[in-house]
Amino acid sequence: MSENYLSQSLLQVRPSATIGMSQKARQLMEEGRDIIMLSQGEPDFDTPEHIKQAAREALELGHTRYTNVDGTAELKAAICEKFQRDNGLAFGVDNINVSPGGKAVIFNALMATLDSGDEVIIPAPCWVSYPEMTRLCGGSPVIVPCGAESGYKLTAEALERAITPNTKWLILNSPSNPTGVCMTPEDLTAIGKVLLAHPNVLILSDDIYEHLIYSGHEFCTIAELVPELSDRVLTMNGFSKAYAMTGWRLGYAGGPEWLISAMRKVMGQSTSNPSSISQWAGIAALRGSHNFMDEWRTAFEIRRDFVLSALKNMGVSCAVPGGAFYIFGDCEKFLGGRIETDLEFTEVLLSEQGVALVPGSAFHAPGHFRLSFASDMETLKAAMTRLKLFLER
Repeated sequence: MSENYLSQSLLQVRPSATIGMSQKARQLMEEGRDIIMLSQGEPDFDTPEHIKQAAREALELGHTRYTNVDGTAELKAAICEKFQRDNGLAFGVDNINVSPGGKAVIFNALMATLDSGDEVIIPAPCWVSYPEMTRLCGGSPVIVPCGAESGYKLTAEALERAITPNTKWLILNSPSNPTGVCMTPEDLTAIGKVLLAHPNVLILSDDIYEHLIYSGHEFCTIAELVPELSDRVLTMNGFSKAYAMTGWRLGYAGGPEWLISAMRKVMGQSTSNPSSISQWAGIAALRGSHNFMDEWRTAFEIRRDFVLSALKNMGVSCAVPGGAFYIFGDCEKFLGGRIETDLEFTEVLLSEQGVALVPGSAFHAPGHFRLSFASDMETLKAAMTRLKLFLER
């Protein structure tokens, strides 16, 4: 009966699987179970001290009031500096959006542009929220499978086949959530050539894991490599992953002024401005020392290599992540009998061994699981011991 009151767009949306699995794990922990939670994409490091100090100073100075709807001029200026310094992208403050979280940036862009029948091309495996946000905003997700044979990456040929007269957006995410795979300059340039022939397609480049890149890999973004596309690219980023600021809820993007203006209009009738305190902390993050990132990357890479080795010894094949802090494992060979699907695999693992992972089907890649290695080595070693016991059964 209650569903009669809900919108049809909401009824089409699935709850976030990553949040759902983490909530199950927390519930078991509250019941007294010993649970290892490797289901959530959250760095285990603390927010750097100079960023926290900037927030304290903002409080003392009384920066606790409403700000401009889509961010202060001061933070937008710092973001412009970041884009120029790190990506060679020249933006003015009118080309910058600041939203309460990276997810909000993407939602605002889709809400501002999608109508019924519009299609959004989403390479899979993909972050769980891309298709659901597309549906919630009235569009239709077009999932393009990108399996192990293509290195879990979108190819120019697959993109060309997926584009239709209804295509409104292509979403790119590198390094990828859930695989950690990085697009190379050659990959993105080839995709850019396809897009140049389709001038009605907008491009959303989700660069949230930009600073989490490991040895032998490099970060690149499509607006930098194919500047001819810049008038229809939204380059999105945020503070949650690189600066361990998940709870501060602060994301940003640079793009064409017409799109930024439309996103501001959405925010004016929904969330309004991001937290004023978080914005001052964001300025300190962008303009302050980034030396801590080297230490974090080294720690993440050591953890990655340990987990990859442990999974290999268990007979689990994985994509080797060049960035982010996830490993995407293939569990297909372990299915059958009492466990038929990747969803059952993760549910039984949580129940029997107290290890929380996310099923690959949540990322539109059945037969896999996602494991976050953003935990200390002691926790990861315990998790691998429990997973080995589980697989041996």
